[in-house]
Amino acid sequence: MNDIRRSILWVVFGFSLIMIWDKWQVHNGKQPTFFPGAAVTEQVQVPAGAAAANADVPPVSGAAGGSVAGAPATDVAPVPAAQRHEVTTDVFRLTFNSEGGSLIGATLLRHASGELGSPAFELLAQNDQHTYVAQSGLIGGNFPNHKTPMTLVPGPTALADGQDELVVRFESAEIDGVRLVKRYTLKRGSYEIGVAHELVNAGTQPVTPQLYVQLVRDGRKAESETPFYSTFTGPAVYSSAQKYQKVEFKHIDDNKADFEKTSNDGYVAMVQHYFASAWLLPEGTARENFVRKVDNLYAVGAITALPAVAPGASLQTEARLFVGPQEEKVLEKVSPGLELVKDYGMFTILAKPLYWLLEKIHSFVGNWGWSIVLLVVLIKAAFYWLNASAYRSMAKMKKINPRIMEMRERLKSNPQAMQQEMMKIYREEKVNPLGGCFPILIQIPVFIALYWVLLSSVEMRNAPWIGWITDLSTKDPFFVLPVIMTATTLIQTALNPLPPDPLQAKMMWLMPLMFSVMFFFFPAGLVLYWITNNVLTIVQQAFINHKLGVPVKITLPFELFRKQ
Repeated sequence: MNDIRRSILWVVFGFSLIMIWDKWQVHNGKQPTFFPGAAVTEQVQVPAGAAAANADVPPVSGAAGGSVAGAPATDVAPVPAAQRHEVTTDVFRLTFNSEGGSLIGATLLRHASGELGSPAFELLAQNDQHTYVAQSGLIGGNFPNHKTPMTLVPGPTALADGQDELVVRFESAEIDGVRLVKRYTLKRGSYEIGVAHELVNAGTQPVTPQLYVQLVRDGRKAESETPFYSTFTGPAVYSSAQKYQKVEFKHIDDNKADFEKTSNDGYVAMVQHYFASAWLLPEGTARENFVRKVDNLYAVGAITALPAVAPGASLQTEARLFVGPQEEKVLEKVSPGLELVKDYGMFTILAKPLYWLLEKIHSFVGNWGWSIVLLVVLIKAAFYWLNASAYRSMAKMKKINPRIMEMRERLKSNPQAMQQEMMKIYREEKVNPLGGCFPILIQIPVFIALYWVLLSSVEMRNAPWIGWITDLSTKDPFFVLPVIMTATTLIQTALNPLPPDPLQAKMMWLMPLMFSVMFFFFPAGLVLYWITNNVLTIVQQAFINHKLGVPVKITLPFELFRKQ
């Protein structure tokens, strides 16, 4: 009876591991990992001021209902056809739309879309397949917004050699005496764009508009995802009070989004695997954050009230727009908290120093693949004595395993006596059956944190290792690394003591095989990290087994399944 109970517990344990793995995969922006039942269900409560303002924000270009809600109709006049203007720097190829002077395209020239040699990666876009744009404008009256036709002021549209700054300027026509001027400032080597909004009041009455900034995109997931691992794609809001808050697309659909509605600092962002965009208003600026859906597009933005502008006067307000890769050092320099768009999950406190160490190693070796190998070596060295304690315990278990098996066969008709005899053997041999578990469990958070470091780091994109591994962020094209990983996992299982119960022993072989299937679709960098850890574990376990005189006897899995 005890054997049956233990077998059932092993099966439950195995399926629990799978469920935990699945929960961990969707942790990054999906559901709370340890409290799935506590998912936010409250309705979005927009502050009174924001409710009216939010309603006035016009839909994205191309969406239904193009007029500004609550605003008087403008004079009926021929609307010029929207024109696209291309602007280039050393890191960007940007596309602006004359409709609103909005940024509707951003190609990152230093990042390939796929394998090395492929076209540059396009983050922002507005076409038949994908919509992801950055917009801004004025609300609170009949003012220019992101649907208002604007004119590109003549001037350079490419950053020349030796030039460190490029300014692109759009101007709207007057609407009820109000004119909006947008000035984009691009700097060499920077993914941060300065965006100045100048309001000119040429009318006869003072005006008190509000400025809004927003990022709009469809719900398409990043192409780097697979069914076996998931990263967050969607809006995010950061403030010093509530810190980093991700908002899932499905929560927006269900009107269950939870985020900080008002703040005096922070940013609003759109996040996906490896890349992000964010609007940043000046620190200390009171703003009302919003998240909404228009047709099939999702928007995240902020609204801030502007001071009254007297007739004949003008007012300029500054904002910043980040569009680029999630390079941690760059994000930290742009704004406090922006580095959190690179999401390490629950173990950020461990992941950040691991990334720092990985980057330091890379600065010496110059290859991210070998940096991963050396980092795992350092971690294994740091945990050497803790591992040695666990492996000694497992070696002792393996050494007495023949004696346990003989006893079980002899007392199989008397489970109670079998249990007593087993505990007696453990006491005589000074063996703790759980002695090999606790030291390893302590290390699990470290290796999970390292897993997220490798999964989240954009530096792995297009980073070669050796030979056929030309991109550590994609799967091995010939599945060589997954096969090696599976082989090392089986060898590691063979070195460990198998449970006396045949069903439990079979589960010990099945579990690594089941998990190995997923690694055939994992990025090569993650598989390399796991192989390195396995190889070092095998070497240490084999050394300890030899030192303690444990006989080298490997039971192959097919032998277990052949036995009745």
